[in-house]
Amino acid sequence: MTVLPKGANAAVAAPSVQAVLGWTAGAGAPDVDVSALLLTADGKVRSDGDFVFYNAPRHASGAVSHAGKQPAAAGPVTDAVAVDLPAIEPAIDRIALAASTDGEPIGRVPGLHLRILDQATGAELIRFDDMRADTETAFVLGEFYRRGGAWKFRAVGQGWDSGLAGLATDFGISVDEPAAPQASAALPTPPALPAPAGAPVSLTKAEKLVRLEKTLADRGDQHLLDLTKRAAMSLSKRGLGEHTARVAICLDISGSMGGLYRAGKIQALAERVLALGMRFDDDSSIDCFLFGANSHTAGAMTLDNYRTHLSEVLRRHALEGGTYYGKALTRIREHYFGSAGPRSGPHSGPPVYVMFITDGATFDKDVTRAQIQSSSYEPMFIQFMGIGEAPARGGGFLRRSRGGGEFTFLEELDDMPGRFLDNTDFFAVADPLEMSDDALFDLLMTEYPGWLTQAGARGITS
Repeated sequence: MTVLPKGANAAVAAPSVQAVLGWTAGAGAPDVDVSALLLTADGKVRSDGDFVFYNAPRHASGAVSHAGKQPAAAGPVTDAVAVDLPAIEPAIDRIALAASTDGEPIGRVPGLHLRILDQATGAELIRFDDMRADTETAFVLGEFYRRGGAWKFRAVGQGWDSGLAGLATDFGISVDEPAAPQASAALPTPPALPAPAGAPVSLTKAEKLVRLEKTLADRGDQHLLDLTKRAAMSLSKRGLGEHTARVAICLDISGSMGGLYRAGKIQALAERVLALGMRFDDDSSIDCFLFGANSHTAGAMTLDNYRTHLSEVLRRHALEGGTYYGKALTRIREHYFGSAGPRSGPHSGPPVYVMFITDGATFDKDVTRAQIQSSSYEPMFIQFMGIGEAPARGGGFLRRSRGGGEFTFLEELDDMPGRFLDNTDFFAVADPLEMSDDALFDLLMTEYPGWLTQAGARGITS
């Protein structure tokens, strides 16, 4: 059995499970209802039928059902949802588990905890106790999500002050009866994740973000302004609206990438990463790195040069034969931490978010593994993105194996054991322009918030 802290994840070791929410009944203790939302890649339901709760207890596919509440006059109470993971439709990317009360703060519910049980044996697979609920009246407890052909579970612990109606509306569900009138009912805002030590949310940061949007508006750059606003929406949902971090983009310049560069697809992708960087980095820029047979530092992409920077860099660095992840990771670690040597103890500093983009397998797997292992002690999170033909399924991106293809090694790195912290994530796309901006920004933030929480707790972010 795995006990998860907030933000952490674990593999789900059974095909059919029950998610059982438990708490202690007693005088004055709020009652709680559990529900499930079947979400597509854009984080929304397809229709109201994807919302499973006490008034709609079974999904049309039969894959998710409300198992019902087991009340008690005093002592433990449970409410549960049953999930048959192999039966989940391909269009569904994740299943959010939620809890709600009838207007009373969830923080007043004593002994609140979530257990994931093997449906066949009743064995407890995963437990989540550290929810930190406060004034919220609706709460996302956790989520099942696809990864590498299997399912994983992440402990989320974020909520809304506007009850079940507010939560449902935020996930795209039509609600007939509005929530009780309050300022937060129209636009529910999740509570912020704990800020990394040494990087408190401040008015100065907020003022810089306002100034950034004004600068873009004054320049008439509606495209980048829209991108930064979409990035802001995704970050705010995760409590990272005023988070500060360095952002880097690391681009494969092997010969096979040529068509993607010529079609402008990597330029468009880099602009989306820049939008994220402009929210995170007070310098409103991202650091650029290139790799093929060798690795290169390629300066910063900024508000002033973003339309031409990539093309100018590619004039200086022609496409190369070969793909070496390890060389790129070595250069990035040297750039931010002064050394790329072996590390076996925590190294503290400001967080660095690296977007690592490739279309093929590396030639230096052992070097890459060693670099990932050492980087897990550093304040660096690496988001790998593979570009290649996706298998037949709904949507333009995938979270599962390509059956021994180019990205098998990236899937290995995503779940690589023995690290100080899990500091990598991976997804692949058939075409980087097929995804909406919102879907991409949500993917980029799938595991980073959980890593931030753990990195702060273990002293590697400052």
